Amino acid sequence: MNHFPVFLELRDRPVLVVGGTAMAARRCKATLTAGAKVRVVAHDLSPAFDDCSGFTHEARDFRPDDIDGAQLVFVATDDEDTGVQVSALAHERGVPVNVADRRHLCSFIMPSIVDRSPVIVAVSSGGEAPILSRLLRSRLETWVPRRFGRLAQFAGDCRERVKAAIPDITRRRRFWETIVDGSVAEYILAGQSDDAGRLLEQTLAAASDDRDAPLTGEVYLVGAGPGDPDLLTFRALRLMQQADVVLHDRLVDDAVLDLVRRDAERVYVGKRRGDHELPQDLISQTLVDLAKQGKRVLRLKGGDPFTFGRGGEEIEALASHGIPFQVVPGISAANGCAAYAGIPLTHRDHAQACIFVTGHTKDGKLSLNWDSLVQPNQTVVVFMGLGAIATITRELIAHGADADLPAAVVDNATRDSQQVITGTLDNIAARVEQAELDGPAILVVGTVVRLREQLSWFKTEGL
Repeated sequence: MNHFPVFLELRDRPVLVVGGTAMAARRCKATLTAGAKVRVVAHDLSPAFDDCSGFTHEARDFRPDDIDGAQLVFVATDDEDTGVQVSALAHERGVPVNVADRRHLCSFIMPSIVDRSPVIVAVSSGGEAPILSRLLRSRLETWVPRRFGRLAQFAGDCRERVKAAIPDITRRRRFWETIVDGSVAEYILAGQSDDAGRLLEQTLAAASDDRDAPLTGEVYLVGAGPGDPDLLTFRALRLMQQADVVLHDRLVDDAVLDLVRRDAERVYVGKRRGDHELPQDLISQTLVDLAKQGKRVLRLKGGDPFTFGRGGEEIEALASHGIPFQVVPGISAANGCAAYAGIPLTHRDHAQACIFVTGHTKDGKLSLNWDSLVQPNQTVVVFMGLGAIATITRELIAHGADADLPAAVVDNATRDSQQVITGTLDNIAARVEQAELDGPAILVVGTVVRLREQLSWFKTEGL
């Protein structure tokens, strides 16, 4: 994050605008809307100021003492020397300053704004590409209802009364979630405030009567996909925002974890190759215990929960204790690596079958049906096989696979750090060792790997 976003209280605070250009007029209007006391220093004002009122105009050159007392300073003038002078003085005196179109002179930058007061959405590209900020703002304008601010004001008016009726913070948060995502909000957005008020009173009375009843906990087993947050499902995102606590593993990318509700408790239960941080039985029991405390628990798992994700073991534990749960599938690592590495798992000319296997078993020993893995016209995908790749390739060759059969290892599939190492069964282990991959990684074996040269989005290493 190159800039730290904040919202400033400017009501009745002094703001200085240096310049009389159309841009200066926009800065003036924006800060006046926020309630600031705006002073504009410029010999002449653009016609853009004609519909702007409530500011003080001083028709003269800028003087250094103009900055005294100002909370913010904007410079929007065609005189470059004035911009340099004002910026230097403002920085020296610790006053935030923005110089239009000269980012290197600024101590803050202006975002594109969607105003649904008291709800304000500010979007910035850090000054790199303002057109992208404006594009996103135009989309947000269509996504955020015009009456959204009324809903915020309605909630604000009721806030203290709800707090008194529902002292417990967890119950109160769930109450508000019911309100803003239910019929009360729909009434507000439709302009039917009286109906919204009556329904709120009924809902609040029921919640107050039940405030001593045990909270009902629930567990969400959510597939986080192979890494790219754009591959999450809508349902996954919704549940990630509802959870009180999240148990996540090493395979969950930080960019995905950042989408979990900010105030949710985070518990790391990840495992590295040969270093199990938390036994699976204890993970399952933790899910049960947290749900029994009335919490909504998010079990965020890399890939898909039911594809070597041990989700089946976890829901067995939940079901045995009568804990309600939801399972949200995710894009598996195999599908992710295939799409992003340009290796189709099946192809009419190469493979009419695809087999998924895991590189380790419950007892930690590699015990696979090797004969079934060396059949022609199929693709073999090995999950979690990075540490045993030399054994896997050796056993495949020993059971009849061609030593020249193409193979690929996709490391950190779908992420910015993705690497693809290609070779054959005979040399892929050595190439992977030389590359010093850290995982998570997927091994793909089959003639479909040859198609990567034609279809890959990324740089090919090896073949």
